[in-house]
Amino acid sequence: MYVASLAAMAIESGHGGLVFRDPWARFFAQNGFVAAAYLIFLAMVFDALDGRLARFTRHTTDFGGQLDSLADVVSFGAAPAFIALQLFRVEVLDVRDVPVVLSRLNWAIGALYFSCAALRLARFNVSNEHGEQHHFSFLGLPSPGAGGAVAAWILMQQDLRWHGMLAGGGVHLARSLADACIYVLPVLVLATGLLMVSDIRYPHMVNRYMRGRRSLARLLFVVVLLLLLVVWHQYTLGIGMMLYAFYGFANWIISRIRRAHPPTLPPAPPSP
Repeated sequence: MYVASLAAMAIESGHGGLVFRDPWARFFAQNGFVAAAYLIFLAMVFDALDGRLARFTRHTTDFGGQLDSLADVVSFGAAPAFIALQLFRVEVLDVRDVPVVLSRLNWAIGALYFSCAALRLARFNVSNEHGEQHHFSFLGLPSPGAGGAVAAWILMQQDLRWHGMLAGGGVHLARSLADACIYVLPVLVLATGLLMVSDIRYPHMVNRYMRGRRSLARLLFVVVLLLLLVVWHQYTLGIGMMLYAFYGFANWIISRIRRAHPPTLPPAPPSP
């Protein structure tokens, strides 16, 4: 929750025109959206650690579970929606002549996303069972996955915008891609919000794929992923989080197609 508050402060300070002596405060002021997106990922790290630390110290309580969900609804519900709303306002609504209905639709999408995050976490609290053996999959897109997808998309859009500004005037691919990303952002917020309250199953990546015996192919995949994060982390996070956010939906579509069109088995050979 504290991280989400810092994210909101980063957005507000990015447009205040103030001068800060503290280098960290200056970074937040000059890179408000980027700093806020990074803080969402910092909240994801804390969300992954707090439950494990509580189980390690054997201090798990129902109060802690409720407090964790309250922090999640702020960090992965309110904060991503607020950041996306502010970015779309700064990049589109404040600089271009758009209908008022588009501005209202932008706020409605943000409110719907926050409501879906609250419903997702309330459903999780009601149906949650203790023990990691029950956490190999989630019903609906997890709220950290939805918030991470929005934050990663913002990181990628801001990096494209920066490269477009370095290129100067004229038509530039990075600037065009940044404009496309900003118009896709409300659709992404709406889609991830609806996926959170869906009945689509999503795997728990750590509990399912990072435990047990590790094959050589899995180790190579992890090494390549870490290298991509070091070299090109904005785009690795952006593409990776998008793949995870829509993995469950794509798997659901494929399974429905397979059920509707089952494979035809060859006829059995005649018995002698």
